[in-house]
Formats: sequence, C-alpha cells, structure tokens
Amino acid sequence: MPAYGPLAGTRVLESARFVAGPWAATYLGEFGAEVIHVEGPPFGPPYADPTRSLAPLLTPPGGGRPVSESWVQYGRNKLSVGLDVRQAAGRAVFLDLARASDIWIESSRPGTYDRLALSDDELWRANPRLTIVHVSGYGRTGEPGRIAAPSFDLTAQAYSGYLSLQGEPDPAPPMRAGTALNDTVTGLAAATAALMGLRNAERTGHGQAVDVAQYEMFFVLLENLALDYFARGVVRGRHGSSHARLHPYDVHRALDGWVVVAAPTPPSYRRLCEMIGFDEPRYDDAAYRLVHREAVDGAIAAFCAPRTCEELETLGRTHDLAIERVRSIADLAQDPHYRSRQMFLDWVDPSIGPVKGAGVAPKFSATPGGVWRGAPWLGMDNDRVLGNLLGYDAAAIQRLRIDGILGEDPPPRASAGDAAPSAAPEGP
Repeated sequence: MPAYGPLAGTRVLESARFVAGPWAATYLGEFGAEVIHVEGPPFGPPYADPTRSLAPLLTPPGGGRPVSESWVQYGRNKLSVGLDVRQAAGRAVFLDLARASDIWIESSRPGTYDRLALSDDELWRANPRLTIVHVSGYGRTGEPGRIAAPSFDLTAQAYSGYLSLQGEPDPAPPMRAGTALNDTVTGLAAATAALMGLRNAERTGHGQAVDVAQYEMFFVLLENLALDYFARGVVRGRHGSSHARLHPYDVHRALDGWVVVAAPTPPSYRRLCEMIGFDEPRYDDAAYRLVHREAVDGAIAAFCAPRTCEELETLGRTHDLAIERVRSIADLAQDPHYRSRQMFLDWVDPSIGPVKGAGVAPKFSATPGGVWRGAPWLGMDNDRVLGNLLGYDAAAIQRLRIDGILGEDPPPRASAGDAAPSAAPEGP
C-alpha cells in the first residue's frame, strides 16, 4: 500500500465483525494505517463476517457473485487474510500477525478469544507493546448475564437511554436512528481509543486493553441526561422533532419540502422575529418561550409554508440565521459544497469494479486521508501478508492452505493470487 495519511507506518490487526469493530479499523485505514482484516471459516458463503452478505447486494458488471454494499463501503483500504484460529497452526499465524502489529481490534462476545487460547496475556507475551481494543455490546465486566447477552445497534440504542429520547411522545413508539448510528459512533470511539492506547504504548513500552461497550458510547453522549436526573429528578422524554430545552429549534414544512429553523440564542431569536414579523416582547424570555411555544411555532410555520426551501435558506443567510433544508442523498449528490470538499469519491472495488461512495473526513492539511484500494475478497492477501510481512516461504503457505488453515474465496473472474493494484490515495 502507498504511504499516506497521519497514520502511515501504523499496523492494525482486525478480526472484528458487523459494523462497529470493522468500522473502527476502516476509519484508521482511511488515514493511512495498514489494516489486516482476519476472517475465519467458512471461507465462502455464508461468511463468518455477515457484513459481506448484508443486503442490498451489488452484482458485478457482466454477472458474477453479488457483493454487499456495506462491505464495499466499510471494507475498503484493508488487506484480507482467511485464517482458522481454531486450529493450533492458525493461532500460531495469528500470534505472528500480532507480533508485527501495533493494534488489535476485535468484537466478539467477551471470553471468545480466551477459549481459543488467544487471551490478552497470550497476545502480550507475543507483543508486549500491543494495544488491544475489545468492542462488545455490554462490556467485559459487570453483571454476568448482561455481559453474555447478544447486542446489536438497536439494542444498544435502547439500553443506553438514547431510544427513550427519540420520536413523538407516548403513545407513539420510540423512533430508532435511521442508520446504524450506535455502531458507527462506537466504531469512532474504538478508533480513538486505539490511538490513545498506541500513544501510551509508545511512551511506556507497554500495551493495554481497551473495553469499548456499545451502550456506554451512546450513554456518555446524551449531554447532561444523568446529571439532570440526579440533580433535579428529571426524566426526559420524547419531544418529536422539537428540543426539550432549546427553542426555536424544530423542523417546519416549506412549500416544496422541509426545513430546520434553529434560533435558540437571544441574538438569533431577535433576528428570526425580525424576519418573520413576530413582535411579542414577553416571548423574549427563553423560559417563558419554552412553556408557551405555540405562538412562535405558529408564526414560523406560517412564514415557511408559502416559501420554497431555497427561498428560506436565502432569507436565512440574509438574516444570519441557521435555516437549512432537509436533504436526501439525491440532493447531496448534486450539492456543490459536498463536491468541492470531495465527500464523494470514486475507487475501484476488486469484485465490483468502479464505484462511488462516501469520502473521507476530517481533512488534514499536510497528511490527508484517502482510499487506496477497494474492499478485498476473502483471503485476497494471504500470500502477500504471510509472505511479504511474516516472511513465510511459498511451501509453508501452501501447506497452511492444504491443511485448511488458510482460505480464499476469489470472485469467479479472479484467481486466488490476484491483488488489486496499489494506487495513490483518492481524497483531499
């Protein structure tokens, strides 16, 4: 891979599954880390990593095995090794990979790798400087029943308290986030934690384990929810698209769509009143306004309804107000600001061919991130990683392959030895 980004020279061993853990490694890879994604058997459909099979699927031009859109987006910038760590020879290879790595990220249920004789202590015997990042639903300590329970993005939204704040008030049901928001937030937290651990290992010479629980990452992001409860006994509920403490701060219908109008500070509220022609001094008091929202909300709604989203955005800029239309991906694809900041990138996927997807953020002035390759098919880099990185000879690699320790699943039009050509990162 080309050297680029602020993490050039950092190697990440990743054996995680299903969004949160893999996304942490993907994020590091987008900023130059070399990521080795290890997958166990079955070395073919249905895969051990369900992300490869997650709908919707893309079919390569001219036919062939469909590939998950999620894998195409989240699997990019990685090397793939198919390795059975349930067998002793596979564990030996895994420990060799750990010796050559700075960070290991995994997302199994707590205890899984202990049972495989790949405990943290075993990994540290191989590499005392290794930073180990464990991603799980409920963490590795606490109530045994909770630790062992299954967890997905939605269950973490519920257990964290996040879901209790989303949607219209009862009797309407809570409204989940429209994407796997907890998984991706957890992935960002795991990536950040990995770099914190790495920094400490560089300073002290000793690695450590990081315990990343999905529910906790959402809980700590719920502003002062806990403080509000313990200080004043407040149990916050759902307020639909409005805000419990800020006003005006809501979504309104325009002539051709929806806009958000946010004017919660005294100066912005005064500018909003000037724009919409609302002159009621008693509503200048924020506390009064929160309790008596209807008059202000009605005036905003009446002002927005006969105007287009573009007109309202223009008026917002004229009056220095935060007014923004609610955009779909079709809108964003044509947005000049998205394009100017390269938030849509083209790259070549080894299985699908040319694709366009989300770009890389944030932007670094001297060492920008980017996309240097597409998402690999399973085992695509077995020879490259074991041969070039670990120094195994061809005969040793072939023995591992014959014994079922190594596995590959190339697309029908590729051979097991093919590899995507390296290229300069595509990005800002």
